[in-house]
Order: sequence, then C-alpha cells, then structure tokens
Amino acid sequence: MPQKKRRPVAKHDLHQRASYLQQQCTRTCTESAAALSYLGIVAWLSRASRCSPPRPWSWRWRLAAGGGATAFEFEEATVDAIQLGFRNGSLTSAALVRFYLDRIARLNQQLRAVIEVNPDAPAQAARADAERAASGGRCAAGLHGVPVLLKDNIATRDRLNTTAGSLALLGSVVRRDAGVAARLRRAGAVILGKANPSEWSGFRPVDPGWSARGGQTKNPYVLSVTPCGSSAGPGVAAAANMAAVTLGSETAGSIICPSVLNSVVGIKPTVGLASRSGVIPITPRQDTIGPMCRTVSDAVHVLDAIVGYDALDAEATGAASKYIPHGGYRQFLRIDGLRGKRIGVLKGFFEQYEPEPRKVYEKHLSTMRHHGAIVIKDLDPAGNWSDLGDQMGLLMNAEFKLSLNAYLKDLLYSPVRSLAQVIAFNNAHPVEERLKDFGQADLIAAEKTSGIGAAERAALRRLNELSTVGLEKTFKEHRLDAVVVVNNDLSAVLAIGGYPGIAVPAGYSEEGVPFGIVFGGLRGYEPRLIEMAYAFEQATKIRRPPAFRH
Repeated sequence: MPQKKRRPVAKHDLHQRASYLQQQCTRTCTESAAALSYLGIVAWLSRASRCSPPRPWSWRWRLAAGGGATAFEFEEATVDAIQLGFRNGSLTSAALVRFYLDRIARLNQQLRAVIEVNPDAPAQAARADAERAASGGRCAAGLHGVPVLLKDNIATRDRLNTTAGSLALLGSVVRRDAGVAARLRRAGAVILGKANPSEWSGFRPVDPGWSARGGQTKNPYVLSVTPCGSSAGPGVAAAANMAAVTLGSETAGSIICPSVLNSVVGIKPTVGLASRSGVIPITPRQDTIGPMCRTVSDAVHVLDAIVGYDALDAEATGAASKYIPHGGYRQFLRIDGLRGKRIGVLKGFFEQYEPEPRKVYEKHLSTMRHHGAIVIKDLDPAGNWSDLGDQMGLLMNAEFKLSLNAYLKDLLYSPVRSLAQVIAFNNAHPVEERLKDFGQADLIAAEKTSGIGAAERAALRRLNELSTVGLEKTFKEHRLDAVVVVNNDLSAVLAIGGYPGIAVPAGYSEEGVPFGIVFGGLRGYEPRLIEMAYAFEQATKIRRPPAFRH
C-alpha cells in the first residue's frame, strides 16, 4: 500500500509550523487512544491526563490467554521477555504500543525525549498481532511487533517528520525510508515515533539534547544533569521505558555519551556496518547508526536487524559487510565472554577521576580479571594527539556542507535546499532557534568551505596516521581484544578510525548520576566486544530504573 503524503508546510509560514508542533502531543495522544480503543484492547486509562508529570507506579496488565489470565511486566521489559509474552498469550503488540504511548504522554512534558509519536503505530501493532496469529506464533521472534523509537535524523516515509530537530526542515518530505528504518520494518518492528536530538546532531553548538522542535531533553536520573548528546532523546527514552528499544546515531560520541549518562547500553558499530542512507549526515567517514537499549541483549537484537549491505550506501556497507558474522550477533551473548580476553587500559584515562570513582572502576577491572580477562594497564598509544580536535573540525566542516547539501537536494519537498538556506532560515527566526543563546558559528564555518582541498586532504592524512600509529598499533603490539575506558573518554579516537564501541552501565554517583564503562575495538571487533560487554553486564547487573531526582 503506498504511503500517505503529508501536505507540505508553506516555506515561510513559521506560525503554521509552530502551531503544528504545539498540537503534536494532544493530537497524537488522542489519535492513539482512539485507535487503541477501536482495536478492542483494554480501555484507555481514564486517569491518564495528557503530558502529566511522572510519578512512580507499577505496570502489570492482564490479558485473556487460553481461558485464564497471565501477567506481563511492562516496565523494564526486554525483547526476549516481550517475545515470550507474545508466544504465551500474556502480551500483544497492540497492548505494548499502548503502554509506551501512555508512558510518553505521562513523562514527555518533563523529559522532552520524544519529538513526535507515530499516529500509525497502533495500526502497525495490530498488523503484527494478526501476522503472529496467522503464522501460529512462528514470527514471534527478533523485533517483530516490538516498538522502536528513532532519532529524528533517521528518515521515515510516513506521517512522521525527519528534521534533525530543526524548524527549517519541518514539513520536508523524504524520498524513502532510511536504510535502517526499512530493515526495521522488514523485521516487523513498530515505528513508535521520533526521539529528540541535539539540533543538527550537535553540529550547531546548542546545549546537549536541545532542539528548536523538541526543546530541552532532561536526564531522567537527575533532571538538572546533562543528558549528553546528540542522541539524547533515544538514550533518555530507553532509560525511562518510553520505548522497548531505540536507535541513535554517532559521529563522535553521540551514542556513547548519552548511553553512559542515562544508564543504558549503546552500541556504536563499525562505520558502514549499518547503512547511513536516508540519515541526515555530518560526515560519511564517521557517521554510524546504532542501538540504545536497557540491556546488551536488546541492543544486539537491534544490531542484528539493521546491519547489512545497502546499494544507497554501497561503498561503506560493501566494505563493512565482510565483518558481519554468519548467524548474526546474538551467538556472542556469552556469559563467559570475558574469559581469555586481553583488555587494555590506556595510561591517564582513569587517573583523571576523583579517588572514589577510581575505586569503582578498579573494582570493575578486578571483576573482569575474576571472570578470566587479562587486564593490561598503563598502555600509551604512540603519537602526539594534541591536534586531534583541530584536524577533525577542519575536515568535518567541509564534509558536512557537501553531505548536507546532497541530502537536502534529494528530498521530494523541503523548505530549505542547502546549508546556506538553513543559516538564512535561522537568521530569519532568531527567537525560535535561540540564536542569541547558541548562535550558529559551526554552520557558518562549514558554509565558508569550498570542498575537499589541500588543507582537508592533509587533515585526513593526519587523522589516518593517528589511527594507524595510535590505537591500531597498540592493539597489535599487545594482542588486545579491547580497550576499556570511562564514559566518553575515547569517543574521538573511535570516531576517526570508524571503530566500534559498546557502553555499559557501571554505576551511579552519590547524587544518582549514572556513569559507564566503554569497551572499544578495531573495525569488525563487534563479536568480541559483545562477548565482553554481555559478560560484564551479567557479572555486575548495575542498571536500575531512573529516579527523576531534581
């Protein structure tokens, strides 16, 4: 069935756009409630006032199953538990969508994690339930019938917007689903909605988790603490049980950082493992799409669904396809995954922290040793890294302009068709885009570039040199399976080499702020990183639901 086209929003009618945004919570909550009532699930909770403040409660719903009743625990539900519920009759996809839509309606006014919910999600859930019934339950596996939130830079050819949080792209119409969105649909997932990013995925220097469309995303553990960015919305939504699983993107830290600060698992895959087609770009050298979930197992379910070759991102996905293991990634969820692994600790990365956090990390290193890992400390990658940020910025400016202009020109409809027009739009709407607070210096710097010239080629050579003589040489000399670091400390290094990383919850400060450990590896090291991350998670079991402290 062909997708319905949205009526484009007039190019200069910002008041119409603002009105459209203000109606989203009310319209989508109301439409979804009506649709769910029509589908004959349980009645929409009368006490669920729209966008009310969060409060603790226990979710245990009962559905008729074979003449009796069984209970399903919705909160903190894993993909495996969801599929078991589908099979034993204690759960339907429609009920699951209803739970998450109600959760979004209750929490989102405060957390601002979700930028828009999908009015077609209930219908998608009903279709998944019908498919499962028709197959005799055989399709109750993987992500079939599972609701997923996508970062608002991942295109969907439906009634949802794709804007990277910018008002300039509100009403734009994409040509097709992003490659990863298409794969999720083929896996039977329900597209629940879009999650709030840092505007332009952080390329515009806004506060982490702020966008003109979505407002300021809040950390659900301590509301006054940064949620980090740019995949703040997916990270917060996963942490606060506003979706079963979420999908983010990273150029340099945008999956890893929000994952550790919101106590979720984030996988930054090898660049090209998952297609970037249809994703609003920053740089094809570093952009990657990955899951942000409450458990390693859930994240691996999503990873299995999104990886693979895409003709619309042929060079990157073609090169990375050789890394995808036969049988997928779930086979590497091994409880003994730390046994025999050689894990490096880079010199100076732990020492910068206060004594109390250092004790926690030392305890975690001891846990790894106890489970059979060989921990090699005080490794010092060769090379002078002092110019890393400058070289990244110089090259990224040129790549962003080229990539964004190409993306905008490919849209079926867009109020803006170039980076220059984005800048002009922001200048024309300084209040809505908070120009006084944030400006748009990085966008302007990118617009001043004129392609990949001698300076950019020199920067690229320098970044390749840092990767080769730095992390890659260290891995080879010490026969490492991974390096382990605190929080976001290695993100730039992983970014420039297109290397993978997995963030896992590692603890909470006295104030309740989450922190994490990151396992990083070379290109294609996902299998061994998954083994280590899963074994560490199972050995420590640190994650707990958010407390919404002020």
